[in-house]
Amino acid sequence: MEKRKVTVPLVCHGHSRPVVDLFYSPITPDGFFLISASKDSTPMLRNGETGDWIGTFEGHKGAIWSSCLDTKALRAASASADFSAKLWDALTGDELHSFEHKHIVRACAFSDDTHFLLTGGVEKILRIFDLNRLDAQPRLVDNSPGSIRTVAWLHSDKMILSSCTDTTGVRLWDLRSGKIVQTLETKSPVTSAEVSQDGRYITTADGSTVKFWDANHFGLVKSYDMPCNVESASLEPKHGNKFIAGGEDMWVHIFDFHTGEELGCNKGHHGPVHCVRFSPGGESYASGSEDGTIRIWQTGPVSHEESDLLPGNEPSGKVKAVADEVARNIESGLHIVGEGKTVDNQCLIWY
Repeated sequence: MEKRKVTVPLVCHGHSRPVVDLFYSPITPDGFFLISASKDSTPMLRNGETGDWIGTFEGHKGAIWSSCLDTKALRAASASADFSAKLWDALTGDELHSFEHKHIVRACAFSDDTHFLLTGGVEKILRIFDLNRLDAQPRLVDNSPGSIRTVAWLHSDKMILSSCTDTTGVRLWDLRSGKIVQTLETKSPVTSAEVSQDGRYITTADGSTVKFWDANHFGLVKSYDMPCNVESASLEPKHGNKFIAGGEDMWVHIFDFHTGEELGCNKGHHGPVHCVRFSPGGESYASGSEDGTIRIWQTGPVSHEESDLLPGNEPSGKVKAVADEVARNIESGLHIVGEGKTVDNQCLIWY
């Protein structure tokens, strides 16, 4: 019987409620790191390569919708349903400041130069906080047509983008004028927007479509229909030759960037996939789910072989039904990483 290869992920436990956002830091002298946002109100920091738990940021009183790290992974930020965004010391876990808002905060992002924090949420207002003057009033960029879902910086912090929960498209704002200069048109509200590491592409997920846009001229480069509604997509950063997408079918799909052909799909989550992100070197990617777990999958050669598996992990154009037995077989070989536990003799930085 022909053997088919199955990717075996690292499984990171610790969150008690759905994981709704993931963010990788750039590669630093100490490696790279992964921060997760969850509805359990506690962002968690992990070693980005191994998934080992480093610490939990405690202080929010509502669901966390977004979290991020600055370019040196020295500070973290989180956006919460408790009407606040918080700034954290990523080395000690201490809260450095709480930025109060008037409604739920859904998104946050550090500027590339690390001097500013961008937030957005249900108020329909983009705020830019000066991290060198924490008590100063933020700059307001308003007139968003809807409740803000995602935010990001681009063009060396000269522009920002945002998408809305209940309005289609992605809006690009020129910070010199504070005006919308371009709208990337989509058929459904955009649930995920990512600027590629080299600054060439903007990757968006809306409904059952993943689109790639030229980040300089804002034209549509590629658009692919997905096998189901997807909530998140991410482009491989090193070669840019593949992308991943995850959504309501609980699979993590891998596609060829140039052709849209499905190269594989990984099963393991027990609820819809809310977020997927490639690591900064492209050697792995992470997925966060309604089931409260984070799974880290290797991009390169797979690490496990199963004979006589059902069709589903081989390249295909459509999502195929997966038997529970196969999921159990895959689960039996998983490397489990739990909160407060370490593997490979890694030392915890803080608790």
